[in-house]
Amino acid sequence: MSQLKDLPYSLLQFYATAPYDCSYLPARMARSQVATPGHLIDTPLYGDLVRHGFRRSGVYTYRPWCDTCRACIPVRLPVERFQPDRSMKRAWARHQSLVATETGLEYRQDHYDLYHRYQAARHTGGGMDGDSQDQYTQFLLQSRVDTRLIEFRERGTLRMVCVIDCLPDGLSSVYTFFDPDVAQASFGSYGILWQLDACRRIGRPYLYLGYWIRDSDKMNYKRRYRPLEGLVENVWRELDEEDFARLA
Repeated sequence: MSQLKDLPYSLLQFYATAPYDCSYLPARMARSQVATPGHLIDTPLYGDLVRHGFRRSGVYTYRPWCDTCRACIPVRLPVERFQPDRSMKRAWARHQSLVATETGLEYRQDHYDLYHRYQAARHTGGGMDGDSQDQYTQFLLQSRVDTRLIEFRERGTLRMVCVIDCLPDGLSSVYTFFDPDVAQASFGSYGILWQLDACRRIGRPYLYLGYWIRDSDKMNYKRRYRPLEGLVENVWRELDEEDFARLA
């Protein structure tokens, strides 16, 4: 166990996991650094940890801590400087019929069914397409911080679910899943744009998007959103084309 010296929370300790198969880059091994004890990590402290590159899965707060790989770059969008491209503007206009409702962190069968359909269509073999109800609940519905679950319906039909953490300096996009069978839909883009708009409405400057990974198709899409800031060598700065080419 070792303490993270740049955080003023002397009771927190951090440990590194044993190596495990990387979920994003084939043939690589990964390790994580986990913050403990979890019951001390409230919303303000979690906000500090996110600024230092941490994320959470359920009640576990972690960041990549791999022996030789530095491919996972924490990224965020500065809300007021964000500039949508044409395809994003089309996605925003296309899905204005969606009605967003906050529902609370409660299990709903139609949410779980949509989650399974999304995983089977978009992430087959990724390890989450066979999640049980308990695994789904532990991943998305357990939290010790200020977390909101937003469902999006179109004429009563569930189309998308976003789980979002509310932090002192922004929102953190935990996970989004959506109907994979609607032709010509851009639910993923719309979800990010909706969260950016939510940041504006509540006066928070950043939308945290987790990790950008250049060589992962599942994670490289984030470079489309500009300007994109990354945590590089413990400093948040805007990423440029050179960064997108070399950071891996």
